[in-house]
Amino acid sequence: MSARELPCDTCEGVVLFEAPPCGDGHGVDCPELICTGCGTAILIAPHALRPSRRPARRAAHRHAA
Repeated sequence: MSARELPCDTCEGVVLFEAPPCGDGHGVDCPELICTGCGTAILIAPHALRPSRRPARRAAHRHAA
């Protein structure tokens, strides 16, 4: 299990968080962490999301006949 100290909003301080046994096969790199003090779960996003390269769709304009 991976462990690290992070701020916990519920405990109102910096506490130890541990990765639970991961059923998704992430191992020690699991993005889910559990506070050892109160059990609050957090999700760490290891990768930033890039915006899509596709242009936004424009709505078709309708004209009255």
